[in-house]
Formats: sequence, structure tokens, C-alpha cells
Amino acid sequence: MEISKAELTSAAAASAANNPLELRGAEILIKALQAEGVKYVWGYPGGAVLHIYDAFYKQDTIQHVLVRHEQAAVHAADGYARATGDVGVALVTSGPGVTNAVTGIATAYMDSIPMVIITGQVPTHAIGLDAFQECDTVGITRPIVKHNFLVKDVRQMAEVMKKAFHIARSGRPGPVVVDIPKDVSFQKTAYTGYPDKVEMRSYNPVRKGHGGQIRKALQLLMAAKRPYIYTGGGVILGNATAELRQLVDMLGYPCTNTLMGLGAYPASDRKFLGMLGMHGTIEANNAMQNCDVLLAVGARFDDRVIGNPKHFAQNERKIIHIDIDPSSISKRVKVDIPIVGDVKDVLTELIAMVKESSARPDADALGAWWDTIEAWRKKDCLRYDRKNTDVIKPQYVVETLWNMTKGADAYVTSDVGQHQMWAAQYYRFDEPRRWINSGGLGTMGVGIPYAMGIKLAKPQSEVYCITGEGSVQMCIQELSTCLQYNTPIKIVSLNNRYLGMVRQWQEIDYEGRYSHSYMDALPNFVKLAEAYGHVGMLIEHPKDVEPALREARKLKDRTVFMDFRTDPTENVFPMVKAGQGITEMLLGSEDL
Repeated sequence: MEISKAELTSAAAASAANNPLELRGAEILIKALQAEGVKYVWGYPGGAVLHIYDAFYKQDTIQHVLVRHEQAAVHAADGYARATGDVGVALVTSGPGVTNAVTGIATAYMDSIPMVIITGQVPTHAIGLDAFQECDTVGITRPIVKHNFLVKDVRQMAEVMKKAFHIARSGRPGPVVVDIPKDVSFQKTAYTGYPDKVEMRSYNPVRKGHGGQIRKALQLLMAAKRPYIYTGGGVILGNATAELRQLVDMLGYPCTNTLMGLGAYPASDRKFLGMLGMHGTIEANNAMQNCDVLLAVGARFDDRVIGNPKHFAQNERKIIHIDIDPSSISKRVKVDIPIVGDVKDVLTELIAMVKESSARPDADALGAWWDTIEAWRKKDCLRYDRKNTDVIKPQYVVETLWNMTKGADAYVTSDVGQHQMWAAQYYRFDEPRRWINSGGLGTMGVGIPYAMGIKLAKPQSEVYCITGEGSVQMCIQELSTCLQYNTPIKIVSLNNRYLGMVRQWQEIDYEGRYSHSYMDALPNFVKLAEAYGHVGMLIEHPKDVEPALREARKLKDRTVFMDFRTDPTENVFPMVKAGQGITEMLLGSEDL
């Protein structure tokens, strides 16, 4: 008779308790990762983590991915976490390994991504003595992590790892750093098994929302004349998209997503008004400013969304704010009904109350509100010159990719800049966790590592990295990793020979003084891709855009770098200038 996996696990646990093994710290670390169900670890070896790498060599359940730069290790683990919802894991050595990883850690922190970053440290007796490759990892990372640990005793290893994963994935997610001195990873201790649960008196995030507050929210929503539902990345992180869709469809209210929330509500649905904020649509921004009841779910009213807070506060409106992090509520905008709790749980309770309630939305008022919204929508603020046959418009590339893949199992990553905004505007995401980008920190160079991480997690899916010739060079060495680990991604580079977003601001705010925003010595990206063992394509004419994308899709087992030479004068519109209100939009070059 075959023994089940659960029986094997139970037997192993009982055996470990009765006959504890003597294991090194590095071996306990590996067992912790296995117990947490970790499939991949992205990393780069060095002196302080060699015992850990030796332990990796002796196991075969976790695949270690050797990147070419520690920043990319954290970005790849981050991309994996965003696409799957699992905790991403990265491993770097001490000193420069840690400092190279800082940008990736800060990127994950700003976007609340569940991650555990394991860092090597010099031996405990050398800490504070300026030893070779020493840095104060705990001090350096403290402002950019949800929590960090320095493991000073090998007996703490299993418990610290249990706490690290618990903190990373619960409440408002975020990165946790575990700093392991070299001697701790080598020392032995009795191992009695990985903890089943963890108790932390100082950390108990609230999941269930206050019923009275939810009932008040229901009353406000039902009495609204001009309601609006505004959602952010918290809906996706909280796996609450099904609940959001049910609520919006039940009420028939207009809905918008932030840059980080795209895909939470289907972009193809008429009730979706597009992304809002600095580069949001007229209808999304005007509805935000002119609604009388605003339901904010898993969003934080950041500067790129509401623009000038004084301008936003000019119009009277009632605000309901649902968020698992109490510090995010009333941080930038004072709200009327705060609801602290897990967005999935709170929305589930709110939906149940809607069903039980005899109250219904005011159909006449809602109809008039929709008429107003449709008048804004008719302005077609995302129009561009689609008939241009001389030069490739970047919007056209993204739109063509969307038309080609909208029914496919596809993921899209981006770097940061104009191409990121065009991807957000013109690739209409209908599903969550399909749009992977750096929102809060705005980190250039994430696109390829994100795509690598996703492709390992989703080998049967199509993975596209929309980038620019500036961003892509920041982690382009990872093309080598793509080859070694067979992650055939498709890179869509919108090459306008400028740091496009910097150039756009310089045109608008600095009277066209293009200080150091022109890329004067670009590589031949086709030859560069080929040098890394991949396929390179140069696309210079609009008529060749669709054939190039089709050809790249056919090459399922190859990484393809498509160098699209796009219009260098094209700007991202609509645009809200810094310090302006969200309805004070520039709609095109005629407004400059």
C-alpha cells in the first residue's frame, strides 16, 4: 500500500521530535525553505554564504537560479511573487551583495510584495570590526523592509525563518530580510523540526473589518447620487478581485484602478473608466473629483493618483476607505468611514449586506451620473495618430500586442518611463497579476528580471517585457540568465533614443532644454541579443510591427529582443503636471 505524502510528513515530524538530528545552520535554512514550499531561489554566491550554497548543492527540491547581479536576483524573486502570490526568495552575500540588493528590496517594499531576502554576514565575532565585505545589513535595510532579523544563534534559525515567512505574507505584505553570519550557518544544533505555527505578541494584523463600519459604508453607498469605486494594488495582493467584480456588477457603479491595481476589474467592461492619476483618463480623473461617495479599496491616495491634495479637497465628498494597514488610512486624505481589515473579508461581508438590504441605488441619479461620465469618455483622451505610416508610434506597438494576445495566457512586465505608461494605457488587462511593474519606487531595470521570474513560474504562458532603450540596459546582463535557465521571454523595446519621460518633462517644464536625456551611443541591440544566444529583430516601419510580433510569438522556445524604433517626439498624454489637480490635465501637444 502506498504511503501518502501527509503520512510521510507526520512520520518524519514524529521521528525528528524523538531523535533530533544534529544539523548545521545552513541545512536548517534549507529545511525551512522546503517546509515553506519554496520552489525557486534567485541568488549569487560569495564568501559569507558558501555554507548555505554547499547545503543547496546537497538537495534537489529547490531550484537555485544564478543571476548576473544581485539586484536582478531580488527583482526576479519579486516578479515571481507578484505573478503567483507566493513569497519570493532571494539569496545574496554580505557587503556589496547586500548593497546591490537594496534597490530590489526597496522596490518590493514600496509595492507591498511578500518576499524573504536571505543575506550573508561576516562571522559574529567580526561584526562591527570593519571586516572584509562587512556592512550593517540590518541598519541599511531597516527603512525599506517590513522587518529584518540578525540570526546570532543557530538554535534560532528555524523559528526566525518561520517568523520571516509569516510576516512577509500576512497583513500588508512586504519584504523581510534575514541576515545570517557565516559561523551561524556552519554551526550545528539539534533540529527537532520546523515550527507548525508562530506566535508574535507584537504582530497581530486585523483581518475582519468592523461590522458597524461596514454597515455605515453600505448606507452611504446606497444613498449616493454620484458613486465611484477606486481600487489599488491591495485588491490584487489580497486576492479580492472576484469580490470586487461582484460588488461593482451588483451596484452598477463606475470603477477605476490605479497603476498597481490594473486587472482587478476587467478593462473590457464598460463600467471600467480606465486608470486614474497623473496619466489617467479624463473620465477616471473627472469622476474621482466629482463623485459624492468614494469607495477606496486597497489604495493609498498617493501623489500620482490624486495630484494636489488641496485641489482634491475642494469638492465635498464622503470617503469610505478599506485597507489592511491602518497607517494608510487618512494618511494623505481624511476619510469619513475607515475600515481596517483584509479587503477580501471586508468586501465579502459588504456583498452579503447588499444582498440582505432592501435598499437599492437611486436608478435615476445613477443614470444621470453615467450620462455625465459618457460625455467625458467621448473626448477619447487616448487618441493618437493611428494612420501614420512613416514612423512607429509607441502606442501602436502596445495596442497591436494587446490585440494579438488579449485571448492568450499572457503576462506583461514593464520597466519605468514612457513605455510603462503606454503599456498601462493601451494594454487592456482583464485579469489580475498579469501586469507586473514597479509602481511605488519607479525602478528602471526591473522588466527583464520580472519576466524571468514569471517565466519560471509560468513556463506555458507568454511573457512580454515592454521596455525602453534606457531602462533595459540597467539589467541587460540577465539575458545571460535567460539562456542558462531557458526562460524564453519576448522583449518589446520602444526605442526612441531618449530617456523619454525625462525628455517629456524637459520639453514641458524646462523649455526644451534636454539636459543629458539623449542616448548618444546605443548598442546594436540585435547583435547584443545574438551575442547572448538569443534572437534579435530591428523594426523601423509601422507596416512591420505586426509581422515582427507574430514572428516572435512563433519562436516559443527562444528569447526574442525586438528593437522598435519609435517616434522620438511622442509624449504620454493625458498628463497632470506636478502640483496640479487631477482634473487639470494636458491632453496633447496643443495644450503645451
